[in-house]
Amino acid sequence: MDKFYVTTPIYYVNDKPHIGHAYTTVLADVLARFHRSLGIPTFFLTGTDEHGQKVEKAAKLRNEDPQKHCDDTVERFKDLWKRLGITNDYFIRTTNADHKKVVQEVLQELYDRGEIYKGDFKGHYCVGCERFLTEKDLVDGKCPECNREVTEIVESNYFFRMSKYQQWLIDYIESHPKFIMPEFRANETLGFLKKELKDLCISRHKSRLSWGIELPFDSDYVCYVWFDALINYISGVGYKKDEEMFKKWWPASKHLIGKDILTTHSVYWPTMLKAMNVEMPETIFAHGWWLTGREKMSKSLGNVINPMDMVDKCGVDAFRYYLLAAMAPGQDASFTEESFVKRYNNDLANDLGNFASRVLKMTLRHSSGLINKPAEFNADDLEVINAVKAGKAAMEKAIAEMKLDQGIDSVMEIVRAGNRYMEKTAPWTLAKKGETARLETILYTAATAVYHVSVLLSPIMPEKMAELQKVLGTAVSDRIDLLDADAQILVGCTMQDSDPLFPRLQEEAAPAPAPAPKAEKKVEKKAPAENVVDLISIDDFFKTQLKTAKILEAEKIEGADKLLKLKIEVGSEIRPLVAGIALYYKPEELIGKTIVIVANLKPAKIRGVESCGMLLAAKNGNTLKLITTDGEMASGVSIG
Repeated sequence: MDKFYVTTPIYYVNDKPHIGHAYTTVLADVLARFHRSLGIPTFFLTGTDEHGQKVEKAAKLRNEDPQKHCDDTVERFKDLWKRLGITNDYFIRTTNADHKKVVQEVLQELYDRGEIYKGDFKGHYCVGCERFLTEKDLVDGKCPECNREVTEIVESNYFFRMSKYQQWLIDYIESHPKFIMPEFRANETLGFLKKELKDLCISRHKSRLSWGIELPFDSDYVCYVWFDALINYISGVGYKKDEEMFKKWWPASKHLIGKDILTTHSVYWPTMLKAMNVEMPETIFAHGWWLTGREKMSKSLGNVINPMDMVDKCGVDAFRYYLLAAMAPGQDASFTEESFVKRYNNDLANDLGNFASRVLKMTLRHSSGLINKPAEFNADDLEVINAVKAGKAAMEKAIAEMKLDQGIDSVMEIVRAGNRYMEKTAPWTLAKKGETARLETILYTAATAVYHVSVLLSPIMPEKMAELQKVLGTAVSDRIDLLDADAQILVGCTMQDSDPLFPRLQEEAAPAPAPAPKAEKKVEKKAPAENVVDLISIDDFFKTQLKTAKILEAEKIEGADKLLKLKIEVGSEIRPLVAGIALYYKPEELIGKTIVIVANLKPAKIRGVESCGMLLAAKNGNTLKLITTDGEMASGVSIG
């Protein structure tokens, strides 16, 4: 890889940033830091989308000029990114003069070549999404994206000939499997493209909206906010301003987006680029939503989490770690303070903090912190050294495949291996016996593992990992490409005493037990009747989402006699699923079967393999049969 260019969406300045904005930006920052740590030239672009009806409306509510509103609100984003340690190379604002100039040049060129034309539109308009909609687009008379009421309008506008690129886009997506990720999002886009693709209205009349970039060929109109905003990805790296810079960084390596803006990025943007004769980005990656319980966070529901509040409570690096470790990119994740505290205490305070503290205290006690040269390694030492090598390789693979949660888990496996190593070798016992050579080998091996973990996690927790390296007495480094498990870089370093890196967080106290009831006269209990089950309400039942799923692939999991790894299709979504049915079904027998799954289980890791759901089966003694449908049935259909 000769360069890496990563972008976030540019965020609306109609309100303050929330956890969704923070997640995308932290994810981009981790990817940027990781590639820099491999010595790869990297450019990281983020910024704000400052035109459009929502921004104009927000400014009016504050009785402010739109530009003044943008100037004030953008500082909230900049302040948060600074607080979160975001290392973007450029922060673009769509009100910047150079961006507006590029947008107008693009509009004029497309208009001159007949790619933009004037026509009449009769239909519906969603203010929230700033989209024109036809009657068939509506769901129950409302916007299909945000479920808001729409306004019926008739007006003349300018249109981009998006429809002429429909078949080209289908062919391109099908022939470039990494263009839209995860794979099921590509399938979602292809499903959208099965319908007739309409031309895109790219203008708004000034009588209805004045806050935007004026069309260079008609001063009565401003540019549609999405057409303006998407161009930031190229204007931010020199398009039509600095061709040498543009040639260096384009095409983008990763456009990171939320799944709610998939269509604009996977349909509007590539057709725009095609019309402009600009190369396609390498990958558009759509991540899931952060939920509270089972609901998407939204201002209207009042369940939006402010990242600043979480940072104040737990620290920047712990917050960054949680965001990356708790969400499988592409899937939704549920945020609760309880889940945060549990992961923090388990991963950081108990596992990593305990491992680092053990090594530090033993080395300080034995040699006043000096890390001595090891003697010959035995099998126990080599097991840890090999775990370090495997963790580094797994992390690099996970980054390339956009499975950061799995990469983090692979690094934490080094930590777990280190804690097992300390228990097994018991260096405190060797110290008592005076077995110095063996003790120093163990402390060196463990300290080396801690160092490797600190470098591998530095893109995620830069401040804490730099602090950990200072404790180890070595120079601060985030260069993953320079890591070598066999190089004795810590020999001669002197550890420094330190307070715990991750002080344990207090979990909320359980409510006080209710006063004991007064003693009552004993009543002899009758034996329970046979075949009686605990009853649940219909509301409890409907919490479970049962759906049909088609098995596309099946294979055994190495070292697990009972488990099979399945790839299943649930509507337009492709999921991995682990099932304990290997004793009853051969993998080849399962391909093509339509089964029933519990679709809304949280993703879990089973033997290191991600599983998103649970299949249903009936078992009687030594016989097990899958629950299937009676005849052909599409996947993704609800049961019940």
